Amino acid sequence: MSNLKKDQVKSVFSKNADAYVKSTTHSQGNDLEQMISWIQPEPNWAALDLATGGGHVAKLLAPDMGIVFATDLTKDMLQNTASYLKHFPNIHYVVADAEDIPFIDDTFDVIACRIAAHHFPHPERFIQEVNRVLKPGGKFLFIDNIAPEDPELERFMNTFEEMRDPSHARALPISEWEDLLTKNHLSILKSNHTKKALPFQNWVTRTLDNETQIKAVTDFFSSASDNVKQHFEFIEENNLLQSFSLDHWMVLCEKKANKRS
Repeated sequence: MSNLKKDQVKSVFSKNADAYVKSTTHSQGNDLEQMISWIQPEPNWAALDLATGGGHVAKLLAPDMGIVFATDLTKDMLQNTASYLKHFPNIHYVVADAEDIPFIDDTFDVIACRIAAHHFPHPERFIQEVNRVLKPGGKFLFIDNIAPEDPELERFMNTFEEMRDPSHARALPISEWEDLLTKNHLSILKSNHTKKALPFQNWVTRTLDNETQIKAVTDFFSSASDNVKQHFEFIEENNLLQSFSLDHWMVLCEKKANKRS
C-alpha cells in the first residue's frame, strides 16, 4: 500500500474509530446475516478478518470458530474495536496491511474482507496475499461497494468517494474483481449483487466535519446527470438529497487445492 494512502487511511480511521463501530451501514446488513450460512464454519477452523474496522465480521465469526485474527492497518481503530469485543477471548488483534499479510502460507481456513477493499491502492496485491495465506480448499468471503461497469458512473462514484474520504483508493467493477480472483486461483462458489441505500447526511458527516468540504460533496451530487441519479437511486425532498444507493457485491470463493499464485 502506498505510503501516502496508508497515512490517509490511518488519519481518517483513527479520527472516526468509534463512528465505524456504531455505523449502521457497517454493523447491520443482510450480508452479515448470510455470512455464516455461506461459510458453514467448523469449530476447529482459523479465520482471518482483513481490515476489520469496527470488528463486525470478527464478532460474527468468533462464536463458531476456534480462533479469529482481526487485523487492521490503523492501530487506534483496532484498539477501539478490541475494547468493544473484549468478551470474545478467541479474537486476537494484529496491526496489518491487507496487501502484505504477516502470516505464513496456507494458514487460514477462512478469510473475510468486508466493506474495505476500496481503500486498497493495489487490489491485485491484496488478492495475491489472500491466496497465499488461505489453505488449499479454504474459503474467501469478499464484500464491498463496487463501481458500475459504465465508465461515466464509475467516474462519478470514485470521485465522490474520494472527495468525501481521501483514504478512498478506487471501487472496482465486478468484472475487474472477477478477473483478479480467477488469476489467483480463487473459484467463485456463489455471489450476490444488490443495492445498498445510504442516508446522505450520515454518510457524508461520518468522515467530514468541515462545512466547506461537505458543501463541495453536496454540490457535486446536485450536479449529477439524470443517468447518474437514476443508477444511484437518488431520493430527494425539497431539492435536498436524502439518500442514494451503491452497488454492493458479496462473493464466496474457494482456493483451488492444487495451485498457488
